[in-house]
Amino acid sequence: MRRLLYVHVFLCCLSMARPFCPSQCTCVFHGRTDGTGTRSVLCNDPDMSDIPVNVPVDTVKLRIEKTTVRQIPTEAFYYLVELRYLWITYNSITTVDTGSFYNLKVLHELRLDGNMISLFPWESLKEMPLLRTLDLHNNRLNNVPNEAIPYLLNITYLDLSSNKLATLPSDLMDIWPPFNGAPISTNASQKIVLGLQDNPWFCDCKISKLIEISKMSNTPVVFMDLFLTCSGPENLAGVLFQRAELDNCVKPSVMTSATKITSPLGSNVLLRCDATGFPTPTLSWVKSDGSPINNTVQESPGEGIRWSIMSLHGILYKDAGNYSCKAKNVAGNAEATISVSVAGTMSTTVPPLRPNIETAQTSQGTFVPPTGIPNSPNVMSTAFPITTTTTTTTISAVPKKPKTTPSNSLQKSSSKQGKIQQGANGRKLAADEKSKKSDPSKSVKDLNIVEETTDSAVLLWKADGLPSDAPLTVVYSPYGEDDIKRTVETNAGSGKVLLEGLSSGMRYSVCLVGKGTASGKDPCIDFYTLDNIEDGGQNQLFMIISGIACALVLPLIALLLYKILALYCKARNPSLDAEELEKESYVKFETISMKQRTLNPHPTELWARRQTHESERMLLCSRSSIDSQMTYKSDSSRSEYLC
Repeated sequence: MRRLLYVHVFLCCLSMARPFCPSQCTCVFHGRTDGTGTRSVLCNDPDMSDIPVNVPVDTVKLRIEKTTVRQIPTEAFYYLVELRYLWITYNSITTVDTGSFYNLKVLHELRLDGNMISLFPWESLKEMPLLRTLDLHNNRLNNVPNEAIPYLLNITYLDLSSNKLATLPSDLMDIWPPFNGAPISTNASQKIVLGLQDNPWFCDCKISKLIEISKMSNTPVVFMDLFLTCSGPENLAGVLFQRAELDNCVKPSVMTSATKITSPLGSNVLLRCDATGFPTPTLSWVKSDGSPINNTVQESPGEGIRWSIMSLHGILYKDAGNYSCKAKNVAGNAEATISVSVAGTMSTTVPPLRPNIETAQTSQGTFVPPTGIPNSPNVMSTAFPITTTTTTTTISAVPKKPKTTPSNSLQKSSSKQGKIQQGANGRKLAADEKSKKSDPSKSVKDLNIVEETTDSAVLLWKADGLPSDAPLTVVYSPYGEDDIKRTVETNAGSGKVLLEGLSSGMRYSVCLVGKGTASGKDPCIDFYTLDNIEDGGQNQLFMIISGIACALVLPLIALLLYKILALYCKARNPSLDAEELEKESYVKFETISMKQRTLNPHPTELWARRQTHESERMLLCSRSSIDSQMTYKSDSSRSEYLC
């Protein structure tokens, strides 16, 4: 007896531990053999007017159907953290709050079909990151805003049928293939199902992408109803999407004058692209890393045409890369890419030395942009190299010594002067008027010329006990021409200097003069510049190409003249053509007629004597025999064709 009492108490406790089910709902637990399972709740009482709040927390599927519920309040399902399927169908719901679906992190399917929703809170979808099915069928929606597009990226089943939609955002189709750029896959699990039927669609450029998808045979986007129909404009009313042709709706087309541009370091570059399309497309520039570019100008000279210019001022190595010009309108998108490369080093210009002036001047230039931007449609892409940095250093004049003192008639440096190594960019040298004079016993040694070219050379040396800031003057001139000299100011610590403005294939003398050194003891060396053989090589290559071209063209010209003369001779003797045609004919047609034949056949008669294949000949023979049996005898001039 006591044991029976224990069993009864245990069963009572077990029944109390079972989750409580709402009185107007039915709760079903689908158990498994391992003791686990899922719980589903169905609420379909016609007298229910509010969303139930005491649904078991372990519910996986909740269905609220055919009730008088009119509103889904905020956080109505907050405690249902395991809910995966939520069906609120065929009720009287008109209002859905923004926070109605808060905390439904694992929800896969949301169905709200059969209600009276005219405004859906699309931003509430961000509370359901795993949502894949959204059913809004048979409601009163008349608009899908652009703000809803980011929340529909993961939706694979979207039913908007039987609403009041006349159009959709043109960007909505861009989140699905083939407009999102993703490769088209035939995998059924990657299909996207759209329900768009039974809506008053206005067929214009805004839904041109939708119409284009309906005409595709192999696309991941599948329509529930393939026979979508236009309701407007008047000329397309009742026309299927698959047969609709939209006037004045053209996808953008982008064109650039160049795909690759190489510009010197520090120069200014202008990139231009032109786009056509209808409606007139908009243009935007994006770098390869995805960052937008703001320093652009664009203009539309006419309907359906737009151009844009992007400027890069004082380009650096970090500015190298790909720049994409993107064109967009409601009919589609297009883009073109320009690759920009940066070459060379920062340039430095050294003006000629002013003798007898013991001053030190240093000036640094700035980027000089173009005074205007070309706006001609014919200008597509332009690179403007400019000088970016100018460093001038002038110290005391060279002390006089025999045949080494610079004269007042120093020539200006060549236009190629100014290229130095990038590592010396921006270095400011200053000569102090009160600097200490170097010890005459200390000087420079090991002068050496390296890297000779046709117009420049590099001078190297080693300082022998001189301070690193000790001023030095490099004097160089053609060998034996002391009256034409050039100078470059530097210091002992630099160890090298670039000599520019030289002539090819000449011998030069260069001396290194230190301030305060004894006259006549300055180290000097001679060197030669390289010969300029590029022109000769180019001329030789030109001669080879010209010879090959003559060898190929002359026989062709002779053959062409022969053909022209042969045709001219045939035209002068037409009887020869007739004889040749007659010789080449396999079948001759005879005409039975009372009329006398002319000596000179008519051109149509000559055409009738053309070569005839065997099958044609047999066909003519059989046809002529039948015609001969059906033709009655007559005195007329009717002709019969016999084989």
